[in-house]
Amino acid sequence: MTNELTTNELSVSDLHLEYGSGATANPILKGVSMHLQKGEVVALLGPSGSGKTTLLRAVAGLESPKLGTIAIGDRVVFDGSRQFEMPAEQRSLGLVFQSYALWPHKTVFDNVAYGLKLRKMGASEIKERVMEVLKQLGLGHLAERFPHQMSGGQQQRVAIARALVYNPPVILLDEPLSNLDAKLREEARSFLRELIVRLGLSALMVTHDQGEAMAISDRILLLNNGKIEQQGNPQSMYETPNTLFTAEFMGSNNRLPAKVLGRDGNAVTLDVNGVTLQATARGKGETDPATVIRVEEVVVRAESTPNALPLPLITCMYLGDKWECIFGTADGSIHLRAYSKYKLDARTYWLHMPADRLWVF
Repeated sequence: MTNELTTNELSVSDLHLEYGSGATANPILKGVSMHLQKGEVVALLGPSGSGKTTLLRAVAGLESPKLGTIAIGDRVVFDGSRQFEMPAEQRSLGLVFQSYALWPHKTVFDNVAYGLKLRKMGASEIKERVMEVLKQLGLGHLAERFPHQMSGGQQQRVAIARALVYNPPVILLDEPLSNLDAKLREEARSFLRELIVRLGLSALMVTHDQGEAMAISDRILLLNNGKIEQQGNPQSMYETPNTLFTAEFMGSNNRLPAKVLGRDGNAVTLDVNGVTLQATARGKGETDPATVIRVEEVVVRAESTPNALPLPLITCMYLGDKWECIFGTADGSIHLRAYSKYKLDARTYWLHMPADRLWVF
């Protein structure tokens, strides 16, 4: 076994998976490779149909890939070249499903203990393990309750407890917060991150929410059409996207109709509605360049300022901690959003866009 596999809790190499066969085959994963190190949280992020849940299920043993390898620690659990596939129950992975999948007729204790009983573990050890993990999750006093007697957040923690009770090398989370309402979701997000760090867990989490991925994970793998578009820590993914897809998926953006007037290295000169602006080239450069800037990077000025576009205010929307203001041309060709601490009066403003934050792909 190579050093690469023994230093990673999970290694996936050149994984291919398709549904169907022959002429009707539908490729889902197209050569995905990833590594999860001990104590690391990796988020699989991407739109619906990108392959993130399929990748998680392949690691779990719930989907059968066509080619590639999957290793957990120093154990190879799938090898396409040898047509070897270890059954899901032998992989010893902790699974937390989107639906929680709790037994409605079993107590919290029995839900968490179920897998240990199947493994013929002794009653005293089962009780010790279950109560310890329930205590870690703040559920010790709820051991005799049934799922219907608990809140959504508590049910979610029971599902996590059931996954952790085996002391698995890796915990797999499939959109674990998607069933919670917005406020509870924020609380659960911080709880989940704190728990993962405190217990030193290695976790692979599927989400379509970029805010959730950035808050919880150490590293993000952004999938697009069965391939990894870009990967890195949350800050690098947000601040230095390599492609237009990454830039648009990882934040809230304005897209500007711009004509490229010239380029000197990464410095780009643009014409936007007759105004010359300086911008920065990112990525490899497309044949049909796209110009974007994050909404929060646009600075609203009352007077003329360098590298700014004059536009009339259309409307402002109150968001609680700030106003989102919309500017645009009368013909609708330009539509630009920016944040303001105060509600703005109807007039024309200069929208300053820093050259290093105005990106051309």
